[in-house]
Amino acid sequence: MPWPAGTLMAHLDDEVGEALLAAGGATTRDSGHVLIRQGDTEDRQVYLLRSSKQGRSAIVKVTTTLENGEDCLLGVRVHGDLVGELALLRDQPRSATVTLCSDALVHTIPAGGFTALLERHPSIWRAMAMMIADRLDWANRRRTEMAGHSVAVRLAHVLTDLVDRHGYEVDGGFDVGVGLTQAELGRLVGAREDAVNKAMRGLRDLGLAETRYRRITVLDLANLRTFTA
Repeated sequence: MPWPAGTLMAHLDDEVGEALLAAGGATTRDSGHVLIRQGDTEDRQVYLLRSSKQGRSAIVKVTTTLENGEDCLLGVRVHGDLVGELALLRDQPRSATVTLCSDALVHTIPAGGFTALLERHPSIWRAMAMMIADRLDWANRRRTEMAGHSVAVRLAHVLTDLVDRHGYEVDGGFDVGVGLTQAELGRLVGAREDAVNKAMRGLRDLGLAETRYRRITVLDLANLRTFTA
């Protein structure tokens, strides 16, 4: 399947992309597997995500535990994304936990092999800068939405963004492509869980989206986009 826009692999030409894939052995990991643990000081590798099923993206969620014990969802990464690069480049412990939300083919690239690739292929540096800029843009949009919109509109923005980046068509609409609890949705939109529950009920009553256990289906994508305008 093609590399999604904004991922590292989407920014690389075919030759350099193949060199990156060849730098680490690939293994299939199951949904729920913890790829990176916050605070780990021994893991000195980066991980490149690939889909293990035709037509389905590899998906992981990136979370961090705050000093008060609260878990915070920082973002979602997909097929073609690199994870774990910041701790390696800064020589610091892992700053977040990365957990698979789907089965995935994971290329594990040792630190030495990765830094050697960076030296041989400067275009990887440029691609990483673009990838990080895309992630910052995503985070900035979330902060802007939190300041200027209701919880329901913020939720609609996140759901349409998830469908665009990770979703796939199912009977009756689009699965957003990643299993998220109401609490995790709340962390993405900056709202309490009860406020997210109320907003989701409103979207359901309008025929725009519905939830089941850890699954979210957008029922009317066109009108959900209109709702965010």
